[in-house]
Order: sequence, then structure tokens, then C-alpha cells
Amino acid sequence: MLNRGYAYTTIISSRYHGQTLLSHLACLYPHSTRQGWQQKLDNGEVTLNGATATGSESLASGQTLVWSRPPWMEPEAPRHFEVLWDDAHLLAVNKPSGLPTLPGGGFMENTLLRLVQEQFPNANPVHRLGRATTGIVLFAKTQRAASCLFADWNTPKIQKVYRALAQGVAEQDAYEIVAPIGLVPHPRIGQVWAAKSLGKPSKSLARVMARGADTTTFEVSLCSGRPHQIRIHLASIGHPLVGDPLYGVGGQPLEELPGLPGDGGYLLHAQFLRFRHPVTGEQIHLEAALPSGFSPVPKSEVPHPMD
Repeated sequence: MLNRGYAYTTIISSRYHGQTLLSHLACLYPHSTRQGWQQKLDNGEVTLNGATATGSESLASGQTLVWSRPPWMEPEAPRHFEVLWDDAHLLAVNKPSGLPTLPGGGFMENTLLRLVQEQFPNANPVHRLGRATTGIVLFAKTQRAASCLFADWNTPKIQKVYRALAQGVAEQDAYEIVAPIGLVPHPRIGQVWAAKSLGKPSKSLARVMARGADTTTFEVSLCSGRPHQIRIHLASIGHPLVGDPLYGVGGQPLEELPGLPGDGGYLLHAQFLRFRHPVTGEQIHLEAALPSGFSPVPKSEVPHPMD
């Protein structure tokens, strides 16, 4: 799909004061070389405080930098979703793997946000799932609903339970994982979230649902909401997700990435979401059916997801 292009806007911070614009662009958007950025500048795609830039400008803090990226052909992505809940204030959908929740990483039109807003123009996501992650995404249709949900999202008032297929056979039946999460340097992608001793406090509760010959299926309840939390936390206890292109044992990024950080290949599913309706007060319990790839667990062995 050819999209409509996009204007990336940033405000120059004091740390970049005095740097040349060309050097700044090459550092800010490392997907293009200095030569590539000079071509974009020559094409008139970049402005600084509203004036077409040449690249030789010396930056000053507070300036507005805009890169007007021309339309581009987006990567293919699924263009469907299942509606799980729909009322005047809320919408919940089941997102397929391979569909980004929000624009970014080369995707603008092939996103869940764009597809949902074609049918529900007032709906805005309360949270996001990674491109490869499947399951429940909750949208607010009104400001009242959005304010309440944002305030409660990372509190016990909203219970979030995932299913994950991990490498290795777990020795314990349950784990409380509290590895802090923060940004760490990476030679290829600059910075990435990972387990970090001085990171932000994080907590996940994982229990074994099934064991295979060399895999474990976990049910994971989130007690905090850090980026890539489940992938990092399971990896930190020695069980990275099967097929995860980014995280290895210890919750650290792989030095040699087999693909791009946003690539799929792993199974992580937002299966249950339980909360009180922000307007009506009704208790809502949402479930998104497991996608193919997860081994079925006999009902007699499945505990209540919110126990």
C-alpha cells in the first residue's frame, strides 16, 4: 500500500545546540547515510523553523525540525481484526500477528489504529501491543473513558493476562519476576529496553500451563507495564520466547540480531483483560481466543485466569 507520507517533527534540545543539521539528521535517523540525508535535503524534504534547510545550518535549542517524508510503499500486514466489545464508550478488538497497533517503523496505513478508525472514528487505543503480539487491544471512544482507563492502566484495577510460548522446560510451576527494566546500548539499533539493575521497577507473575520436549507455555499476569516486559522477564529467568528475534537468556538483547527488532516469529498473546467499566461500573471480563500454535491445555488443568 502506498501511503500519504508523513511529517516527522522534533524540537531541537539544548544537547544538540551548535551541531550541524546534516550531522544531527544522520544521528537522529540512522536508517539513512549522510549522503542519503543530503539528497533528502537537496530534494527540499527538510525544514528548520519553517525554512527549507540545506544541511549546513548550525542548530539552536528550541528550533523546530520537520522531515516531510514522501509517500512510500508500506510492508504488507494483515488488515482485519475481531471486535470483542463495543459500546458508546469502549471498544475492544483481537489484533492479529503482524499488524502494528500504532504508526511507526515504516507503517502508517497498515496499522490497527487506521483500520479501527475507519469504522470507529472516535476510538483511540488505551495501550499498544507489539506488532507480532496478538490479542486484546482496548480503545476508548470518549474522553471520560480514556481518562479513567489511563489512570488505572498500570494498577491492580485492570488485570492483564497473557499466554507465551518460551524456550526450555521450566523447573518451577510458578515464578515472581521482578527484574527492573531500562534502556541499554546496542551496537545496531542504538538503545533497546532490557533487564537492567538500575532500571524501572517491574513485576510479572508467570505460571506454567504446559511443558513440551524443549518448550514451556506460560500464563503471565502483568503487575506493571514496561515496554517488552513479558519478553524481557521470561528471558531474564532463562526462558526467552521461542523465535524471539531480539531477546536472549538474561533478558538482554542479542548482539547479532537475526532480523529487525520488530520482526515476529514468536507466540505472545494478550488473552484476558478484566476491569470495571469506567462509565457504567459494570465488571468486564474479555477473552481473545488463542491463535494457532499454542498447544491446547485440558480444561481441568486450566486455573481461572484471574486467580
